[in-house]
Order: sequence, then C-alpha cells, then structure tokens
Amino acid sequence: MPEQLNLGPAGAPGTEIRAEQDGSVIRRSVLPGGIRVLTEAMPGQRSTAVGAWVAVGSRDETDGHHGSTHFLEHLLFKGTPTRTALDIAEAFDAVGGEANAATGKEHTCYYARVLDADLPMAVDVITDMVTSSVIDASELETERGVILEELAMNDDDPVDVAHERFTTAVLGAHPLGRPIGGTPETIRAVPREAVVEHYRRTYVPRELVVTAAGSVDHDALCEQVLRAVQEGGWALDADAVPAERRVGAAVAGARGVPPGSGAVIVPGPETALLPQQGSAVTVQRPTEQANVLLGGPGIAAGDERRYVLSVLTTVLGGGMSSRLFQEIREKRGLAYSTYAFASSYAEAGTFGLYAGCAPGNVTQVVELLTTEWDRLVRDGISEDELRRGVGQLRGNMVLGLEDNGSRMSRLGRAEIVHGELTSLDEMIDRISKVTAPQVRELAADLAAGPRSLVVVGPFEDDVAAQLLTA
Repeated sequence: MPEQLNLGPAGAPGTEIRAEQDGSVIRRSVLPGGIRVLTEAMPGQRSTAVGAWVAVGSRDETDGHHGSTHFLEHLLFKGTPTRTALDIAEAFDAVGGEANAATGKEHTCYYARVLDADLPMAVDVITDMVTSSVIDASELETERGVILEELAMNDDDPVDVAHERFTTAVLGAHPLGRPIGGTPETIRAVPREAVVEHYRRTYVPRELVVTAAGSVDHDALCEQVLRAVQEGGWALDADAVPAERRVGAAVAGARGVPPGSGAVIVPGPETALLPQQGSAVTVQRPTEQANVLLGGPGIAAGDERRYVLSVLTTVLGGGMSSRLFQEIREKRGLAYSTYAFASSYAEAGTFGLYAGCAPGNVTQVVELLTTEWDRLVRDGISEDELRRGVGQLRGNMVLGLEDNGSRMSRLGRAEIVHGELTSLDEMIDRISKVTAPQVRELAADLAAGPRSLVVVGPFEDDVAAQLLTA
C-alpha cells in the first residue's frame, strides 16, 4: 500500500483505502451532497472518536456577522426540534462519553469520544446538532452572556492577550487577524438574525467532513451519516461536490477577502495576504510578570517547508535543550517559560518567540530573543542540534498519535487543509530528511519579513515601540 493517501480534488468520488503499518485501515468516501467521510479503523480499540467538521471558521464571517462562528459553537448544544439541551447532555453522560466543540480560524469541529457500541448515538446527536439547531432567541441571549464571560476570562490571562495581539499585529486587517471568539463589541452587537444567516449559509453538505478513528466500521458510519443528515432535513444533490479547499490566491476571490482590508499580495511559495510592515504593541496590565512576543509572518499550511519549520522551532525554542531555554532560563534565570511557535493557515502564517519575565528584564529578554533569532540566520544550526531536533519531533509525532482522538483530528485536517493524508512513517521520513542548510535558509526568509513586538505588562510607556526601533 502507498505511504501517502492522496485525497486529490475535494470532490473525488468513490472510496479510497490505505493500510497503515500498525494494522489500522484508513478509508475515505464522498457521499451525496458532497459530504466527506474518513475513518481509521484501529485494531484493539473499544472506543471511537468522531468529529463533524464544518470547513468554515472565524475568517469566513462577513460584516455584520462577526462572532457568529463562536456563537454557533455554543448554540448547537442548546437544542434541536427533537432534542433539548438537557437531552444532548444526558445522551453522552448516560454512556460515559465526552462531547465538545472547537472553533478555529478556518474550521469548526463538533466531536465526541464514546464506546464503539454507542457510536450510532453519537453520530445521530452530533449530526442533529449540525443540521437542525433551533438557535432559540432566549438561549442566544443566555449564551451571549456566557461568551462575554469567556472573553473576559481570556482577557484576564496576559499570555492569551499577548498571543491574540501578536496575531493581529502580524496579520493586520486580514480576516485571519480577527480573534476567533470575536470581541466583546462584536458579541454584543451581532443579532440573532445574523447568526442564523451565517449558520444557514455555511453549515451545508458540501462543507461537512465527518471523521472517526478507533473501533469503527466505515460502511456503517457512511450509512449512519447519510441517514442522519436526511432526517435533519438537508437536501442532498447526488451530483454535488464538496467545497473547494483553500489554496493560495484562490482564497482572495473564492472566499471573499473584503475590499479595503489593508492587505497586500506578497509573492512566495504560497500567495499570502499580509501587512507590509511590522508593528509594536504595548498592552498595559497590572501584572507581576511581563509577557513578550517577537516575530512576524510565517509560512502557509501547504508550504512544503513546514517540516523544516518544525525543526527550526524545535531547535530554537522547543524543549529544555533549545537555544531559548538554555540562554534565557538556564544560563540567566530571566524566565520560567520561553519557547518558539508557529501557526499556519491557507495562505499565510505566523512565527514567533515568547518569554515571560520580570518587567525590569524586558529589555534584556527582547535583546536575547532577537540575538538568538539572528544567530540562527547567521550561523545556522549544528548537526548535533539537527539530530536532537529531529529525534524530538519523531518522538512527539508517535506519542501524539497514540490515542484515537488525535487520529480523528489528523483525518479532519488532512481532508480540509492539505488534500493528502501522510502516514506516520512518511512524516517521520520527511522530518528526517530536513537538513541544516534548509533550516538556516528558512530562518533567513522569516527574518527578512516585517517584525512585530508585543509586550503585555505594567508599563506606562510604549516599551514595545522603543525596543523594536532600538
């Protein structure tokens, strides 16, 4: 069997099968209406993780609808014509199952983990939620308060604040730069009609991907999904194909980047819409510690250099032997937490370095973050660092796919984002082929982009602007 299951065009019909070396079997089918179903049957499992993915996220909200995606994550648990919110909760509690949801910038997932005998129930309930949510007016107002409390909780966490402001600083007015959960202003302002309109426009068969991993029968799951969506009232066109995946510049036209957003097209391996200049942001908070983020544009999700980027972030700030950990924490004792990170989307991404330190040490910490980034560009990495970085990533990959929830999520991301499902052995092989010169070259490309600095802490002055221009 091939190591990689090429998912091809989003609307490729039929069923594809691949056997993994650990004995699991992956299958994919496209159902009427353009619904996609992917499963990974794992031998020896007694449970199943299942997710209903809608390939729509916060970036797809139009003016007047901002915050609707996060609203729907809450409201779909509040009832359908055949189930109350309590019915939904009791269905999973009665079998010891877990159910939850997650909203992202480019997709939303409603998922559950149950015993294999209870999978039909989980599919029925989640599909009912996705296809037939009532979006009751009184429940919406209740959840408006809940979401505002959630946003307030996040705003009380200076690390969350720093990362949110960093994303906005790097991606600017582009839809990807908006907070996933909305803002207090947008949550207060969005009316029920707008949430309902967003729901009916985006929660449609061609955007739905159902994935399951564990003890699962693929054909039986396809039948369950098909029956459940039909009972939910969805009209299924036999000739319909799934929505196109987000690819490069196609996003600007097909997904409707709003005019006048301030974004520009930057040529590269993937066409990205990004601000032309970096920015400095200081957020005043009466905290004991300052939170510092330094970075800029990263790479798109489909960029082949994503494996190189994984090695780069690991060597620079991915563990106790990483450069940032050694220089900032071990040698100088300036921070408890420091790391490198990256996020990737259809046509853009972010790359950054983080450290939490005493307010009086911010200048020194920013200098060290800058120095280590620039030193990586100038000198590259050693073969010993490369070996350790690759080894750490290989171990993390294997351990991360030991549970069926991780494998269920891998299927969803592969279908929605990449258009290929890479086996664990193939991923390890790609990581192992990364070279030190490739890491240095990518570090130079990242450093050549606009650089942004975010500082959150008890500062009266705009310290970020002072340090970024120093």
